[in-house]
Amino acid sequence: MADGSGQLLAISDLHISHAENRAFVERMAPDSEDDWLIVAGDVSETVDDIRWALKTLAGRFRKVIWAPGNHELWTHPRDAVTLRGTARYEYLVEMCRELGVVTPEDPCPVWDGPGGPVAVAPLFLLYDYSFLPAGCATKDEGLAYAHRTGVVCTDEYLLHPDPYPSREAWCRDRVALTEQRLAALPEDMPTVLVNHYPLDRHPMEVLWYPEFAMWCGTRLTADWHRRFRVAAMVYGHLHIPRTTRHEGVRFEEVSVGYPREWRKRPGTPGRPRRILPVEGQDR
Repeated sequence: MADGSGQLLAISDLHISHAENRAFVERMAPDSEDDWLIVAGDVSETVDDIRWALKTLAGRFRKVIWAPGNHELWTHPRDAVTLRGTARYEYLVEMCRELGVVTPEDPCPVWDGPGGPVAVAPLFLLYDYSFLPAGCATKDEGLAYAHRTGVVCTDEYLLHPDPYPSREAWCRDRVALTEQRLAALPEDMPTVLVNHYPLDRHPMEVLWYPEFAMWCGTRLTADWHRRFRVAAMVYGHLHIPRTTRHEGVRFEEVSVGYPREWRKRPGTPGRPRRILPVEGQDR
């Protein structure tokens, strides 16, 4: 970095279909010309909204890195783009490339500013229903329980896995592809892994509705924070912004969430979280 003042920042779950949240993007700006911004999914449901937000942010930050959330992958009835499944994801990847935004299909950029060097790896992994509610042994049992409680993710209706037979099949394929990609990174390079969902189940321990964990990741990644030299694991989706440590590794939930959620929290909403340098560490 030019003067060592850059920051690696992160935010997720902007949900800019809400006017108050859209205003966060309109106001968001770096503190330094060297700042990078991670966007860990759920910008919005429509391609026009996603394009506007990422284009706006890419015009302000030195580099923008995007990992898709479930909302980007929805085939929403109000979206003019009606693509489903992998075709929709590939469309979004090409759009990001046109905007100069890094995607999970691109080489991992290396943050060499304060707190670096680290490889910043955006991931697209989905979930496989392996985070089952207590007492449930199978996906069918878990879904039946969720339907009885009324806590069912909208993905069941709008996130199509085409051409895969199921979302969990798509997830298994994405996990295998991503594992190969991460294993190819230099063995001495620390990483910041960016995924819409946490790579371990421990953040779900505080969910008000534990059954929602089924749509929050996969057990297949439970050891990745150890295997891939992770300096920080950045995620969103839960709308519970906080920092936790698991087996010595920092997990950063960086979501904004819906207005009804962020209005209840102290502090200034809609501000990115600093990932590097670590607080109190200048370099």
